[in-house]
Amino acid sequence: GLFVWHLKNTGIRQVPCQFVHLCRVANGRLITFQYFNFLKRMYVTQYNKDLSQQAKPKSDSVASPFRELQQLDQEKKVIHKIRPISPVHQPLSETSSRNELREMKSAAEIEGSVTPVRAEAKEDRQWKEMKLRLDDLPGILARLSKIKLTALVVSTASAGFAMAPVPFDLTCFLLASLGTGLASCAANSINQFFEVPFDSNMNRTKNRPLVRGQLSPLLAVCFAASCGVPGIALLTLGVNPLTGALGAFNIFLYTCCYTPMKRMSIANTWVGAVVGAIPPVMGWTAATGSLDAGALLLGGILYSWQFPHFNALSWGLREDYSRGGYCMMSVTHPGLCRRVALRHCLALIGLSTVAPVLDITTWTFPVISLPINLYISYLGFRFYRDADRSSSRKLFFCSLWHLPMLLLVMFTCKKSFLEKEDKGDLLGGNHGRAMEIRLP
Repeated sequence: GLFVWHLKNTGIRQVPCQFVHLCRVANGRLITFQYFNFLKRMYVTQYNKDLSQQAKPKSDSVASPFRELQQLDQEKKVIHKIRPISPVHQPLSETSSRNELREMKSAAEIEGSVTPVRAEAKEDRQWKEMKLRLDDLPGILARLSKIKLTALVVSTASAGFAMAPVPFDLTCFLLASLGTGLASCAANSINQFFEVPFDSNMNRTKNRPLVRGQLSPLLAVCFAASCGVPGIALLTLGVNPLTGALGAFNIFLYTCCYTPMKRMSIANTWVGAVVGAIPPVMGWTAATGSLDAGALLLGGILYSWQFPHFNALSWGLREDYSRGGYCMMSVTHPGLCRRVALRHCLALIGLSTVAPVLDITTWTFPVISLPINLYISYLGFRFYRDADRSSSRKLFFCSLWHLPMLLLVMFTCKKSFLEKEDKGDLLGGNHGRAMEIRLP
């Protein structure tokens, strides 16, 4: 009993001391909510280890087939070094020596096949100086002058010469064709000289000679001058001054107006159509020496034909033109591009009907040309309605055969020079008779 009484007295005495000690600890350390959470986590980790979170090992990522192919390619490209053959005291068998020789040959072949591939890859990445060869010069100059476009220009000028109501002069025809071709080569060369930084951004023009560095700019300018000056001289002195003036004006219009306008306004398409309409007028003036209604009609046909031709072409090259910085209808005004193409397809029907009215062809020309004009108008309507790559390609390829077919039909339905001469004589005779009747 005395022992229990002693323990109670000591416990009662120690309670105030423990309370004071706890108050001191509380004053010295601020017990917060985070501290209680910390004590809770410590208790869980010490006494309830099953409740603690365990980090699961990451599962192996599924290798993609592309990485597997890359690894296979890397394994194929690994070059096994040939180990030096150490002297062996024991004699080798024939089969083992043959196997070692085969391994050595295969390793040497692998090394010999991989090293040239790497050398070629390094050479392709390095800058190379383009050396001009005399054998490649004609082809380079042909691409610089856009020989296909030049051939089209010369053919339209020849059609204008053939449609003129005068006797055919072979010498004048050859001089006019040669001068027109030289003027076209000069204009195309100057056009490429100005557009080098823009052509390099387009897939269609990135392989041009000046862009690739196959030709120096100085040589391109000299080639343009050597074509332009003799061409205008031939047209002026060999044909007539009017044709020479039209040729010089066309070079100026193409290089100084159309080329810079391609990056400024969509009006460049209308200016370019005027450039394409001048060659048949030059052919007519080369034959007659004057600007007549027939020359203006041929120019109008070429003017209208170029809109479905070029608008359909530019529709499939919208990405290229936007990268090159060109302001084309197909990029900035797609609705107008389709409307203008359809409008000028229908204009070809009206211009074909005007030809017999101006006494250039017979009345069979509008009838015979109506099916091909209706067909290109139908494709123009399809392009206007659908506005996709398929309709634009069909219209473009139709325009390639439509123009020569239309000019050929126009030439076959042309009124002969003898008929016009007889008609003129009849008019002159009637006028003379009227004068005789009036005279006393």
